[in-house]
Amino acid sequence: MARKWFGTDGIRGQVGEMPIMPDFVLKLGWAAGHVLAGHVKKGRGNVLIGKDTRLSGYLLESALEAGLASAGLNVLLVGPLPTPGIAYLTRALRADAGIVISASHNPYMDNGIKFFSGDGNKLPDAVEAEIEAYLERPMTLPAPDQLGKARRVDDAAGRYVEFCKHTFSTSETLNGLRVVVDCANGANYRVAPMVLQELGANVIVMGNQPDGLNINDEVGSTAPAALQARVLVEKADIGIAFDGDGDRVILVDEKGQLVDGDQILYVIATEMQHQGTLNGGVVGTLMSNLGLEQALRDRGIPFARAAVGDRYVLEQMKDRGWRLGGETSGHIITPHNTTGDGIVAALQVLAAMCSHHQPLSKLVNRMPRYPQVLRNIRLQSRVDYRSYPEIMDAIAAAEQRLANSGRLLVRPSGTEALLRIMVEGEDDILVYDLADELTEVVSKVMGQVLQGN
Repeated sequence: MARKWFGTDGIRGQVGEMPIMPDFVLKLGWAAGHVLAGHVKKGRGNVLIGKDTRLSGYLLESALEAGLASAGLNVLLVGPLPTPGIAYLTRALRADAGIVISASHNPYMDNGIKFFSGDGNKLPDAVEAEIEAYLERPMTLPAPDQLGKARRVDDAAGRYVEFCKHTFSTSETLNGLRVVVDCANGANYRVAPMVLQELGANVIVMGNQPDGLNINDEVGSTAPAALQARVLVEKADIGIAFDGDGDRVILVDEKGQLVDGDQILYVIATEMQHQGTLNGGVVGTLMSNLGLEQALRDRGIPFARAAVGDRYVLEQMKDRGWRLGGETSGHIITPHNTTGDGIVAALQVLAAMCSHHQPLSKLVNRMPRYPQVLRNIRLQSRVDYRSYPEIMDAIAAAEQRLANSGRLLVRPSGTEALLRIMVEGEDDILVYDLADELTEVVSKVMGQVLQGN
C-alpha cells in the first residue's frame, strides 16, 4: 500500500508547504506518540528529539514536542546533533524512540522528520503505516494529569563525542596528522572537530559557522570543491566533508582528489578483513560502482547490492549477518552504529591510514573505478516514467548498446520529485553519450534537467 507522507527517509519537504507545516507536524507528533506509546511495554514512554542547524528547526521542534506531550509521552531535547548521534543516544538513554528534524543534504528551505525505534534503527514500514493511519483520526487530548513533559539533555553532545572516540583503535593516535574538516554548517559543527582534536589531530575547520540559513551552502559533502582546495593549501593529510545532518561523509586525499562512499567502503572492508573483524561481506546499493564489486571480489570479499537508501542497506546486512555496508553518497554503516555515521566512518579510514602508515591516495588506488555518469531530472509531479513508451524504448536501446560492458539504472528519488539516471561502463565516451541521450528524451517527455555531471 502506497504511503501518503513517508518517503524512504521519513517525511521531507519545503518549509511552509505541506507536510512541513507546524499544524501538520503538531499532529504528526500526536499521532506518532500514540502509535509509539502502543509499542511501549510499561510506564510512560520517552522520545528523544534532535535537529540540525536549520532556522526552521526551532519551529518544528516545538510543534513535535507539543504533539508528543499531547499524546502523553515525555520528550528529551538534545538540540543540534547529527542523525547518527540521535540513533546512538536513543539507545544509550533507553528512550522508546528518537526523532531527527533535518533535511540532510538539502538547502535550508527544506526540512524533514525521521524516526528511530528504541534500538536506534529506522522505524519499520509497518509502524510508519500505523502513524499515517492515526493521522486520519481527530486529535484529542488526555486528562491534564496524563500529559507528557519535556526536559533538555545537557550532556548529549559530550556523550556522542565519547562514543565516536571509542570506535577508534586504542592502539593508534592521530598525533601528527593534519586534517581539514568541513562540517557543512550543519549538525556536526561542534562534535566533529572535538572528536578529531581529542584524538590528537591538528584540525583545520571550515563550514562550522551555522546561521540557520547556510547549511549545505557551497560547503559539505555535496559541494566539496572548497574542501579540495583547502586541503592543498593547508598541505593536509586528509579532508573530511559531512552533509547537513552528519550521516554521510566524503573524503579528500592528500592530493586533493575526491574519495567517495564506494572507496571509503573499500578501505574499511579491507582493513576489517586485515584485522579479522569483517565476518562476511559488504552490502552496497544499485548505485555502487562496478569497480568496488570487482576490487572486493579480488580480495575474496562477498558483495551484494540493496535498493538505494541506508535503511535497505541495513536490512540486507541484517538478513545476511554482515557487518559493513554503505552507499556511494557516503552513508557508511559500520558495526558501531545502526545508521550511516560520517564521523565514525572517517575514523575507520584514519585508523587504516595510521595502521599501515600510508596516505589515503595509496589506500584507495587499489580499487578501479568505472566511468559513471549521474543525471537528475526535475519532474512536474511524481509520475511513473515507465508509463511513457518513448522513455522505455530509449532505455532499452541504451541497454542494448551497453551490452555486457556496463550498467544502466533509472529510478525515481524517494525524497524529491526527481528521476535519477545512472550510466556506467568501460567506455567513458559511450557512457556520457548514453547519459546525454536518455536525459534529453526524459526531459522532453517529463520535465527539465536539474543537474548533472
